[in-house]
Amino acid sequence: MEVHLIDGTYELFRHFYAVPSRVTENGREVAAYRGVVGNALNLLEAGATHIAVATDHVIESFRNDMWADYKDGSGVDPDLRQQFEPLEAALRALGVGVWPMVDVEADDALAAGAVMAAADNRVERVYICTVDKDLCQCVGGKVVQWDRRKDLIVDRDGVIEKFGVPPESIPDYLGLVGDSADGFPGLSGWGAKSTSQVLARYGHIEDIPLNGGDWDIKVRGAAKLAATLANDLELALLFRRIATVELDSPVGSSIDEFEWTGPRADFADLAVSFEGEALAARAAKLAAKRFG
Repeated sequence: MEVHLIDGTYELFRHFYAVPSRVTENGREVAAYRGVVGNALNLLEAGATHIAVATDHVIESFRNDMWADYKDGSGVDPDLRQQFEPLEAALRALGVGVWPMVDVEADDALAAGAVMAAADNRVERVYICTVDKDLCQCVGGKVVQWDRRKDLIVDRDGVIEKFGVPPESIPDYLGLVGDSADGFPGLSGWGAKSTSQVLARYGHIEDIPLNGGDWDIKVRGAAKLAATLANDLELALLFRRIATVELDSPVGSSIDEFEWTGPRADFADLAVSFEGEALAARAAKLAAKRFG
């Protein structure tokens, strides 16, 4: 059995900027969420049986209280923002599991869902469908990350190849390098190359000697990097905390909760509101084929 966990926020943003605008007769923009629903249906038609989509129902999270400049949704196009709730409603009607996050983020839900699914003996592989580097920390064992647009699957070795560190060091990596997409800068001078060199040797921030002379690896500018870390250690640990996913996020307790058993009876009517009649017909046809 395989489980597919989709980053609905990423998909909604991607479709919003990639597909032509589609405005219904009542003046509502529907192109992005219509695309995401179709995207989920594509997976089902390809044979997926257990699908859950995580969304940032509220873009702000507990991390905004930890760092003032953390992403807060300001600047998000209103036409994009207003498509989150219709997306969640449409996916539920399609029969797909939906995890709308409020206090935590979609990334946290995907991580928690991956842990839950991987613990199930029936599950052979868990696909986290996103390109977000935060989720690389969850990769390993049954869990892989899948960039569906490029059809690129990243396992543990793939994370090491890309970042120079194993999945368990990804929060440390982001704590030092920063993440401009999430709004925290990392430490001055700590670039991707030096960070991967240091963490490949020491693993975690607190295990890095604060005196460059104590490093037993050769890294360019070691003395300056170590001095920066010594001065800003608490900041680095804060950024690591921000980059660490919440594995106890509310996603339910069993993969059975998001097994696809066909669209709800109201999906066809709801699909009319986003000009998705063709999607409803496809979902009905697939259900008839799969379940008789």
